[in-house]
Amino acid sequence: MIEFFQNFNPIIQALIATLFTWGMTALGASLVFATKSINQRLMDSMLGFAGGVMIAASYWSLLGPSIELSEGNTIGAWFPAAIGFMLGGVFLWGIDKILPHLHPNTPVEEAEGIHQKKRKRSTLLVLAITLHNIPEGLAVGIAFGALANGGTEASLAGAITLALGIGIQNFPEGVAVSMPLRAEGMSRAKSFQYGQFSGMVEPIAAVIGAFAVSFIEPLLPYALSFAAGAMIFVVAEEVIPSSQEKGNKDLASMSLMIGFTLMMILDVALG
Repeated sequence: MIEFFQNFNPIIQALIATLFTWGMTALGASLVFATKSINQRLMDSMLGFAGGVMIAASYWSLLGPSIELSEGNTIGAWFPAAIGFMLGGVFLWGIDKILPHLHPNTPVEEAEGIHQKKRKRSTLLVLAITLHNIPEGLAVGIAFGALANGGTEASLAGAITLALGIGIQNFPEGVAVSMPLRAEGMSRAKSFQYGQFSGMVEPIAAVIGAFAVSFIEPLLPYALSFAAGAMIFVVAEEVIPSSQEKGNKDLASMSLMIGFTLMMILDVALG
C-alpha cells in the first residue's frame, strides 16, 4: 500500500485516502438496504468504538508529530501544539453554534444552530455528520501534506494509518444518518443518498489541508494540533454523549477502549 501511495504527490495522496473514508461512510449507509433499523446496543458500541479511534488518532497521528516538529521552538515544544489544539476546539465550537444541525436520536425541536427550525430533519442530520467530517478530512489532508516537507516512509505509513482509522469510524456515522431516516418512512434509496452524502466533505477538506501545509511549512505543527483539537471537540461534544444516551454506558465505554487500543496498535505498528 505504501508503494502505491508513493506514486503520487501529497495532495493526490490525501484525495485518494479520503475517497476511501467517504466510501466507508457510504458502506455504513448502505445497511439501509438490508434492514429498516439497527440494534441500539450495536449502534452505541459502534459510536463508542468510533470515539476511541478518533481520540487515539488525535494523539498518535496529530498531536505527537506536532510536538516533535516543534522541538527547538523558542517558547517551548508544547506551544504550537497547545495553541493549535485550542484553536481547533474553538473553531468547531463556533461552527457548532452557527451551522444548523440535528444529532442522531434527537427530536427535531432540539436542533442546534442558526435558523434550524426552518430545515427538514433529513437535512439537519446530514449537516450534523458533515460537521464531524470537516476535522476528519482536514486531519488526513494535513497528515499527507506534511510529507511534502521531507516526510519519511514511516510518516507516510502514519498518514495511511490515520486514514484507515477514520475510515473505520466513518462506518457507524453513515449508519447514524441513514437508519433514522429509513425508520421515519423515507425510501431506502433516499436514506442511503443522505447517509453517504455526509462524507463528501472529507475529500474537499483534505485537499484544502494538504495544499495549505504543503506550501506553508511553519504552519504544520499548528495545523496538526488544530485538527486534533477539532476532532477531540467532536468526540466530547457528540460522539461519546450519543453513545451513552440510551443507557448503554458500559458497552459504549468498553467499545471506546477497544477502538482506542486498535488505533494505537495500528499507528505504532505501521507508523
